[in-house]
Amino acid sequence: MMDLGRLRALHAVAVHGSVGGAAAALGFTPSAVSQQIAKLERETRTVLLERQGRGVVLTDAARELAATARTVLGLVKQAEVRLEEQRGQAVGRLLVAAFPSGARGLMPGVLADLRRRCPELDVRMLESDPYPAAELVARGEVDLALVQDWPTVPLPVQDGLIRLDLGTDPVDLVLPAGDALAALAALSAVPVERLVGQRWISVPPGNICHDWLLRTLREAGEEPDVRYQAGEFETQIALVAAGLGMALVPRLGRGPLPPGVVSRPVASQPSRRVFALWRAQASRRPAITEALAAMRERWGALQDG
Repeated sequence: MMDLGRLRALHAVAVHGSVGGAAAALGFTPSAVSQQIAKLERETRTVLLERQGRGVVLTDAARELAATARTVLGLVKQAEVRLEEQRGQAVGRLLVAAFPSGARGLMPGVLADLRRRCPELDVRMLESDPYPAAELVARGEVDLALVQDWPTVPLPVQDGLIRLDLGTDPVDLVLPAGDALAALAALSAVPVERLVGQRWISVPPGNICHDWLLRTLREAGEEPDVRYQAGEFETQIALVAAGLGMALVPRLGRGPLPPGVVSRPVASQPSRRVFALWRAQASRRPAITEALAAMRERWGALQDG
C-alpha cells in the first residue's frame, strides 16, 4: 500500500510546480519533500521526477499518479471534515493561503489566536497572490484564502465559493520627502492627475496591484512609466528611499517608513478590498468558522488601533 504522506508530497509538487513550492505548502523543507518523492519512486519502482534546468518536471507516470493522489486525498479530506463536524471541534489540518502583505500584516495574529484557541488544529499557511489563491481554493488545494482586489479590478471568484468581506485597505502615495509633489501635497490629498508624468515603482505584471496601477493611470490619460518592478512593498519603499521614483503602497502590513520617505493620501482615497474565500461545502466545518472569527477579530483590532 502506498504511503499517504508520499502521495501528498507528489500531489503538492504537481499543484505548485516545484519541490520548493510543495515544501512551502506542506510546511516541510525541500529536502524532506525530495526524500518523500524518492521513497515513493522506490515504492512504485517508477521514475516520478526528472531534472529540467534548475528545476524538475513530472514524468507521465507521475502525472497519472498525482491525479489519483488528488482523488484519494480528496476522499480523506471529506472524511476528516465529516468527523470534525460531528465532533463540533476544530481539528485536523487547515491550509490557508494569504497575499503577501496580508500574510505579514494580519495573519500572524490570526495564526496565534487559532493556535491558542484550537490546540488540536494543525494550521499551515502558504503565501500566494490573489489570482492563484482563488484557484487553489476552488480546486480544493487549500481550505481558506485571504485575498484582495480593487473595485476597478475585481478578483474572479468561481461558483461554489463564499466570501467574507473584512474591509478596505487604503493606499497612499509613497515618495521621497524632497520631491516637489511631497511638499505640494503636505496639507491635502494628491489629485490623480498630478500622478501623470511620474516615474513608477510597481509590483510585476500579472499581479492584481500592477493591473490596478495601469488601469488607474490609463484612465488619467497616460501609459505609466514603470521603471522598476519589485514583488515586495518593502523593496519598493527602499527604491523610493534611493530617489528612483514613487509607488502606491497599501497600509496593511506596511512598517515605519525610512528617513527621507513620506506618504501622502491620494484624492478619492483608492482602497483595495480585503476578504476571505472558502468552499461552500466547508462552511459548517468548525476549523473554517474559527479561522473566519479570528480574521474578523484581528481585522477589527487593526482598525481600532
